[in-house]
Amino acid sequence: MLDWLYTGISWVMARWHSLWDTVFGNPPAETALGGLSWVLAIVFLVVTIRLILFPLFVKQIKSQRAMQELQPELAKLRKQYGSDRQGMAVAQQALMKERGVNPLAGCLPILPQIPVFLSLFHVLRRLAPDKPGLYSWSDELTDQAARAQLFGAPISSSFNMSGAKETAILDIAGVTYTNIRIVAFVLIVIMCFTTYYTQKQIMKRSGPVEGQAAMVQKILLYVMPAGLFVSGFLFPIGVLLYWFTNNLWTLGQQFFILRKMPPPGSDAAKAKAAGDKPAVDPKTLAPKPGAKPVRPKGGRPVAPPATDAPTGDGAADGSASPNGGAANGRPPGKQSPGGATRAGQSPPNRGKRKRR
Repeated sequence: MLDWLYTGISWVMARWHSLWDTVFGNPPAETALGGLSWVLAIVFLVVTIRLILFPLFVKQIKSQRAMQELQPELAKLRKQYGSDRQGMAVAQQALMKERGVNPLAGCLPILPQIPVFLSLFHVLRRLAPDKPGLYSWSDELTDQAARAQLFGAPISSSFNMSGAKETAILDIAGVTYTNIRIVAFVLIVIMCFTTYYTQKQIMKRSGPVEGQAAMVQKILLYVMPAGLFVSGFLFPIGVLLYWFTNNLWTLGQQFFILRKMPPPGSDAAKAKAAGDKPAVDPKTLAPKPGAKPVRPKGGRPVAPPATDAPTGDGAADGSASPNGGAANGRPPGKQSPGGATRAGQSPPNRGKRKRR
């Protein structure tokens, strides 16, 4: 039933191998460059799959952000329903339906990768030297893939091998079981560590959760790496390389998302929000020269601040006028040209403005 999927995965690998084989000058499969062309074919199989699934990853991020925004309302529902789990579940589903939130969208990028992983496992497990062609591969291409090596270990070999495949692989010149197990064990440890760290990054991106979601996160954080460590001894080296490369892609993607879209309410989100606010220019707060006075409610008008240059025939305190007050050096009460003869008396022409 799944032969079409196995054929598709093998076809993608063959296209990438053909490209890198041409770049390296068509070296024999047993050489370092010949093995590297198949290693890069697996690496770029990951790149191809992840680029195809990128739109699903975007939907996953939007779904997680929507779920985070609903957390305060979900907390109110938990407080409202208390121990009534059935009523809580109905109310929660109604709330998510109203807001258009699909909790299963968070699993969208993971689900399509499962058949790809199983298909690659199936193809590499069937690889062995001198076997007939597999799916879209010719007999010669299948033999080359079976003999391709990573640090002296064929990508079709695994930590635990048995039967005819073990005999055929160990007949390859320069291949030893010790070297295979060393390379496989190192890749198993790296795969488990990167899986654990990737899950930590996912938890950091999704923000704090409660209840069953928190329990599921802890299971994925600890149980999944432990399960991979046990099953990794059965995986071909090419599959271990695929999983490790997939984890590296996920880590880079998580790092980019955490920088560009930090979880709501986190310190990074608050710092980003504070940094995005435009700085207030002090010059925009100062009134412009000649601006109309602002009259507050129930009070006297507030005049704009005085400027260095005179704006009329005289200032209110006489400081800018040649005929006014104490600013011209004459004490009050003394006669000044055009001014009052005594303190407290107004000049004859006060209140009249000259026409210009």
